[in-house]
Amino acid sequence: MRMVCLKRTSVMGCMSTKLVPEPPPPDSSQKMVIYPPGEEPTGKQRSSKQHQSNDGNKKEPDPASRATRKVARYKAKFDQRVTAKYDIKALIGRGSFSRVVRVEHRLTKQPYAIKMVDRLRGKEVCESELNVLRRVRHTCIIQLIEVFESRDKLYMVMELATGGELFDRIIAKGSFTERDATRVLHMVLDGIRYLHSLGITHRDLKPENLLYYHPGHDSKILITDFGLSAFRRTGDVFMSTTCGTPEYIAPEILARKPYTIQVDLWAVGVITFILLSGTMPFDDENRTRLYRLILKAKYSYSGEHWKDVSPLAKDFIDKLLVADEAERMSAAHALKHPWITTMAASSSNKNLHRTISKNLLERQSTRNSVKSAKSVKSNKSNKSARSLRSEHRRVLPEEIEALHRDPEVQAELSSLSGHG
Repeated sequence: MRMVCLKRTSVMGCMSTKLVPEPPPPDSSQKMVIYPPGEEPTGKQRSSKQHQSNDGNKKEPDPASRATRKVARYKAKFDQRVTAKYDIKALIGRGSFSRVVRVEHRLTKQPYAIKMVDRLRGKEVCESELNVLRRVRHTCIIQLIEVFESRDKLYMVMELATGGELFDRIIAKGSFTERDATRVLHMVLDGIRYLHSLGITHRDLKPENLLYYHPGHDSKILITDFGLSAFRRTGDVFMSTTCGTPEYIAPEILARKPYTIQVDLWAVGVITFILLSGTMPFDDENRTRLYRLILKAKYSYSGEHWKDVSPLAKDFIDKLLVADEAERMSAAHALKHPWITTMAASSSNKNLHRTISKNLLERQSTRNSVKSAKSVKSNKSNKSARSLRSEHRRVLPEEIEALHRDPEVQAELSSLSGHG
């Protein structure tokens, strides 16, 4: 089932939440204004006056009351069957056709997340996610608790994760070794192997969709966000929908060839590359150039940050970032790779945290430099892995069309292995 994290900002996740401070005490220095009869301000004017100090500076609305109003507004939109069982606490995420709220079960006081989806506008994604979550039960996959349905809304009650996103946790830890990386990857691969055994392909594996269940150091990893997932019965193994996130999409999808569950293993290869270096294997602001790099599986281990990474770890990546999906490791084979099974021998257990953090923050700084001054100011202090998030959450159809009009790409596609 899908989990929601209190720190995430993606459509299927949640927005950053902070404790709301207590409202400040009344300003005793503020003078009372007495209006002559008949000249009292209107409601709009009164509201404006109430937010003005004596020197004319405008005061910000009280955040506590604003949050309360927001919760009340969303409570009113919820089906009474839902609010009778769950107490709505806070809005923690929003998408183009969905809202995610933190709730508390009225009897057990257990916290959960409820995703409210517009069934008309989000029908395809909604059905896809439900189709998967109703079938799965695995310790490393978000759990669906129950579902409420109405004519125009769908309410999915899910586990609530509070441990944060994978890379945000790494930034905060202060220490990260290959042993830590293999522990994370073992959980992810075990979840993927389970999904693939059921004929389910995630199709959007990336750091934002790998969340820690709780803040403790022993927390498990949960795979979340099944909005782009696909379920295939035995004998119907190929897919054709072009979807995913640009930096993590497999070359066979870009080539518009029928593809299989192996696209998930390509994404694991990209994630592993980032886990060990803080850099992306395929990275370019121009989408066509980015996709060309992916189509050729063109990446390298250049840079000082790779000198402390073991040959076994690089071999693991090399067996996943393979353009020909037939040559790519499966989830079952990846779990048996020597790097995973030995849990990174002590000789390869150097602390990579400083290098990873440095590269993540440098990438963030580079991206911020092309944004507005306001955006730069707001992001400079955000020492998280948000710089790894794609500028486009999904691959855009027009980008793929442009890619296939490129003469050089057309020539490269002919050399790609695949089905068709």
